[in-house]
Amino acid sequence: QVQLVESGGGSVQAGGSLRLSCVASGYRARTYCLGWFRQVSGNEREAIAGVYTNGTTRYSNNVKGRFTISKDNAQNTLYLQIDNLQPEDSGTYYCAALGGGYCYTFTVAYWDFWGRGTQVTVSS
Repeated sequence: QVQLVESGGGSVQAGGSLRLSCVASGYRARTYCLGWFRQVSGNEREAIAGVYTNGTTRYSNNVKGRFTISKDNAQNTLYLQIDNLQPEDSGTYYCAALGGGYCYTFTVAYWDFWGRGTQVTVSS
């Protein structure tokens, strides 16, 4: 059973930055793509980015360059750096795992495991 625990959310002023973390356990690193999603303002959960097992990154078309995904294999930790935060970025950010090692889809229903999320609040 894969377990994902997010942290690093909080309240920031517009223009600020946050680095979210997700510690993964109970899985074989070579068999899962890890990714970040978010759910903001009552909208559907949307993808931000994913990291293949070989380190290749893939970003959703919704992302406009303020997000950077990275992974520390030694620490089994996934990161999401968010810069120039805006109030519309406020919401819950989730870490997820997709079996197969390749981030072949950002469709939420296909992702196998989810963390509980970490809350980000951006004030103007």
